[in-house]
Amino acid sequence: MTSGPFSFPMKDLYITDLTRFENQQVTGFFVASAKQFRAKKDSSRYLAVNLADRTGQIECRMWDASEVGDFNNGDVIKVKGLVCRYQEKLQINLDKIRLAAPGEYDLADFVPHTVRSIDEMWAELNGFVDSFSNVHLKALLRAFLDDQEIAGALRHAPAAKALHHAWIGGLLEHIVSLLGLCELTAKHYPEIDRDLLMTAAVLHDIGKLRELSWGTSFDYTLEGQLVGHISIGVAMVESKIAQLDSFPQDLRILVLHLILSHHGKYEFGSPKLPMIPEAVLFNYLDDLDAKMQTMRSEFARAEAAGKAPDQMTDWVRAMERPLLNTNGLLKR
Repeated sequence: MTSGPFSFPMKDLYITDLTRFENQQVTGFFVASAKQFRAKKDSSRYLAVNLADRTGQIECRMWDASEVGDFNNGDVIKVKGLVCRYQEKLQINLDKIRLAAPGEYDLADFVPHTVRSIDEMWAELNGFVDSFSNVHLKALLRAFLDDQEIAGALRHAPAAKALHHAWIGGLLEHIVSLLGLCELTAKHYPEIDRDLLMTAAVLHDIGKLRELSWGTSFDYTLEGQLVGHISIGVAMVESKIAQLDSFPQDLRILVLHLILSHHGKYEFGSPKLPMIPEAVLFNYLDDLDAKMQTMRSEFARAEAAGKAPDQMTDWVRAMERPLLNTNGLLKR
């Protein structure tokens, strides 16, 4: 594996491998996140830290905090420790930690990445847009996709910090999945304008390009924290529309409404409730795609933690319930 002029060693231990090493000592490179010192009963401190790579993450503890080296969240570190279980969850009790040197790792091993080809998804997205019959909506989306800065970010951005599609290429993957759902449902409901519904799929989360930052970890930008992706997205769309000739005012309002209402409820962050057929349908499609991807991720996480295919997952906070993969039962 190469990156630039350097040849990096292949990472030989991933989070998903750890179930094979239960009750054994392991050594490997991981990204540190959620680093926190906590107090023990005797008032001394221990380190709680999550370790991550592109296959997942695991909670870890280092009971002797005096042995903790100097590192920050987002750093790649080398650790040594014992793989064990606590309350039925796999974790590592760490003995040693040190900051990794730049030549010891390749960042591609540590950042979650879509399993799909970004080039193929980009071509699929552009194919949908090219199929539009509404020239105004096509021009609006081309204004985004032909913008090199926006296109570069859209090809790599995650769709979230930690929930659904939280990986490099996740936002593009989410958009392309939604476009497929829009194609199917627009045929089923004749009152739906296909191009308008698909415009919602492409633009509803466009503000996440500025709400989120991504590197060895995903986080919110200052603009993301203070303004949020819905308001950012509205401003981005308004800016592009202002550059187009004769974009219809009524159509502008409909596009903005789709962005403002796509979370569906005030308590979920929508400034407006869906009030047109395309907005009502898109809210449910967006939620459906997010929930199905969450389930896929949770089933993969349960498998990596050593759970049998017919066992319930741990409690899934995003869905407020544990889950069961029916494939685990139906394939027995």
